[in-house]
Amino acid sequence: MRSRLILASSSPRRWELLRAMGLDAEQITSSAVEISDGEPRWLAMENARRKAVSVSADDPDAFVLGADTIVVFGGAILGKPIDEDDAARMLGMLQGCEHEVITGVCLARGKSSDTRFGRSSVRFASMTEREIRAYVATGDPLDKAGAYGIQGMMRMYVEEIRGSYDNVMGMPTALARRMLLDAGYEWI
Repeated sequence: MRSRLILASSSPRRWELLRAMGLDAEQITSSAVEISDGEPRWLAMENARRKAVSVSADDPDAFVLGADTIVVFGGAILGKPIDEDDAARMLGMLQGCEHEVITGVCLARGKSSDTRFGRSSVRFASMTEREIRAYVATGDPLDKAGAYGIQGMMRMYVEEIRGSYDNVMGMPTALARRMLLDAGYEWI
């Protein structure tokens, strides 16, 4: 019998990426308290670890994947915007520039965990204030780090990606696959 796989996230994008990998994961939202200060790679990995470990504590036999994605621009971490004006401000900073997207991934099972990160660089085209406001008005950026989701309307502004597209969506699938295989989880 195959072990249970749990995604410690309510993100539909992460769940969609796992389904695309052929994984049948349950979703359980983690109650872990996320932190917001620290070196970007460490921060993404620590938040992913907190999410996975908190869900794993309730089901130590299951494989639990946690993830946390952050956007870094000019050394500053851009989290989820607090409102529409904050989203417009972030997009105004990112338009016409390159930024980094880091996703921490943790696979926990019982008392053990493995935490790693994926990194991608994204360059956006220049945007007008009207384009920024139109995107913000869709509501899409309000629950996403850096105020955008690459899989939606913002894809038309992406001039270049170096690294994993899936990482920018919230789950570097090649990395997740490697972590699952390293832990002995087989699904194919």
